Amino acid sequence: MTTPDSLTTALTSRIVQAIQAAGGWLGFDDFMAQALYTPGLGYYANDLRKLGLMPGSGSDFVTAPELSPLFGRALAAQVGQALQQTQTHELWEFGAGSGALAQQLLDTLGEQVTRYTIVDLSGALRARQQQTLQKFGDKVHWASELPTEMQGVVVGNEVLDAMPVKLLARLGGVWHERGVAVDAATQAFAWQDRATDLRPPLEVDGAHDYLTEIHPQAEAFMRTLADRLKVGAAFFLDYGFPEREYYHPQRHMGTVMCHRAHQADPDPLCDVGLKDITAHVNFTGVALAAQEAGLAVLGYGSQARFLLNCGLAQLMEQTDLAARAQASKLIMEHEMGELFKVIGFTIGEPWAALGFTAGDRTHTL
Repeated sequence: MTTPDSLTTALTSRIVQAIQAAGGWLGFDDFMAQALYTPGLGYYANDLRKLGLMPGSGSDFVTAPELSPLFGRALAAQVGQALQQTQTHELWEFGAGSGALAQQLLDTLGEQVTRYTIVDLSGALRARQQQTLQKFGDKVHWASELPTEMQGVVVGNEVLDAMPVKLLARLGGVWHERGVAVDAATQAFAWQDRATDLRPPLEVDGAHDYLTEIHPQAEAFMRTLADRLKVGAAFFLDYGFPEREYYHPQRHMGTVMCHRAHQADPDPLCDVGLKDITAHVNFTGVALAAQEAGLAVLGYGSQARFLLNCGLAQLMEQTDLAARAQASKLIMEHEMGELFKVIGFTIGEPWAALGFTAGDRTHTL
C-alpha cells in the first residue's frame, strides 16, 4: 500500500534523476509538471484524497462545486445559452475534480447535453468521477488528450492555475529564471537562478528585487483549444488578475502557492506529491493567446457578478439558510467572489453572453 512517505520518497528520487539528466538544474515549470503529474506519484496522479470541505476528511482544498451545488446550477444557465447559441449538444470539461460540477451541469441541463467528455490526467480522480457520474451511463466519456477536432461548450473550473509556470526573478536589476537543483550538503531540493533573456509581458517599474511568473503552458493550451474547437464556446473560472494587476510593482513575491490539509504554504520544494502547487492566472495572457489563435472574447468579470447574472440569487432564495450560507461564499468579496474571475470565448462572432450582461471587465484585460 502506498504511504505518503513512500510516495514522496519515490517522487523525489524521480525528480532528482531528472535534474541530474538535465545537467543539475531544472526549470520550475518542469519541476512543477513532475511534482503534479508524474504517473502514479505526482499530486494529481496519485490516489490520495484531495477535494473536500474539511481537513478532517483528509482533503487539501475545496472548489466551488463541492462548496455548493448552486454553483453548477447557476453555471448551467450560461452553458445552456452557449449550447443554444452554437447549436451544439456536447460539453467538454477539463480537470473535473470529484465530478461534482459534471453532475450539477448534467442534472440541470438534462437532454440539452447528449455527450459529456472529461479531459483529465488523473487516474485516481477519474475513478472517483466514474463513481459519481455512473447514473448518466454512456453519456459521459473520458479522454486523456484533445481530439484533432471538437465541437460544443468547454468548461474549466480551476484548471488554468494548475498548469506549470516559469519563475522569473529580478535580482540586483538582472532578470533570472528560477529553477531547482539538489543541495550537495543536504540532498534536498534548492532554488537556483540563472540569467535569462525571458521577461514578463509588462515592464515592472522599480529597481527592487521581484519574483513573478510567466505562463507559456496555459497560453499554449489556449492556442491548442482554439485550433481544435471548430464550433462552440469556452468558459474558464479561476483565481487571477489582468496583466497590469498581475505585474504590479508591489506584487514582488509572485503568486506560486501550495495547498495541503486546507492550509496554504509558499514552499513547493518539500513534500512533493503530497500538496497542490498553483499560480494565479494572467487573464490578459490567456485572452491574447486565444484571440491570436482565432477565438473571440465573450466577456471577463468577477465570479460574483457572473454567477449573479446567471441567477444565483434566485436559486439561493429557494434553499434553506444553511445552503444559502454555503452558496454565499461563492460571491462574497472576501471569499471567492472577487479573487475568482470568469472569462468566456466563442468561435465566430461574439454574442451577448448571460454571465457578462452586467459588470463586464473585458476593458481591463
